[in-house]
Parts: sequence; C-alpha cells; structure tokens
Amino acid sequence: QVQLVESGGGLVQAGESLRLSCAASGSIFSIKIMRWYRRAPGKQRELVAGIISGAAANYADSVKDRFTISRDNAKNTVYLQMNSLKPEDTAVYFCNAIGTATGRGTPVPFDLWGLGTQVTVSS
Repeated sequence: QVQLVESGGGLVQAGESLRLSCAASGSIFSIKIMRWYRRAPGKQRELVAGIISGAAANYADSVKDRFTISRDNAKNTVYLQMNSLKPEDTAVYFCNAIGTATGRGTPVPFDLWGLGTQVTVSS
C-alpha cells in the first residue's frame, strides 16, 4: 500500500516563501508523475505544477517564475518551492502521484492523493 503525506504549509505574509514537501511511502515500484494541485475557497481545484520522470516540469501561468517543482527520486518525494507569495495563492495544496506499486508478482498501478496542506498568505 502506498501513502502520500504533505507538509510545509503555513501562514506567511505576501512576498515571503514556503516550501511544500510530499513524501510517498510504501511498496513503491516506480512513480511516473508527481503533481501539486490547489483549491482556494469557493474555487475549483487547479493544477499548480507537475513533473514527469525524465521530462521537464510544467506550471500554471499564475505561478510561473515564482514556484519551482522538484523531486528526489531516491526519497520518492516531490517539493514545491513557492516564492513571492501572493494572497491569491491562499489555498489547500494537494499532492498527487501516479505510479506503480509492487504486488505479489504483478505491479499494481496507483493514482493517489494526499490529504492536503493549508497555505495562507496575508496581505
């Protein structure tokens, strides 16, 4: 069984930085895609950034040049470095991972979500 745990959220002032972490644990064979989403109050969930194994990262236009996604494959962890935070970045941030878990002889695909971590940016 595979689990995702996010950490690093908090309350900051506009212009400050935060780094979110999402660690996957369990019987992991490989993780192909790791993404960060967010859901702001009264809004739909949106993709913030994603990183595919062996490919370049992609970002929402609203966070380009401010946020950086990276991953440590050895630790099965993805990070989101958020700089120059704005009040409109306030949201619950969720980690999503798509990969394969080791099974009893046959790898089992997974598409998992973390519980989310709150990021609040005050003006």
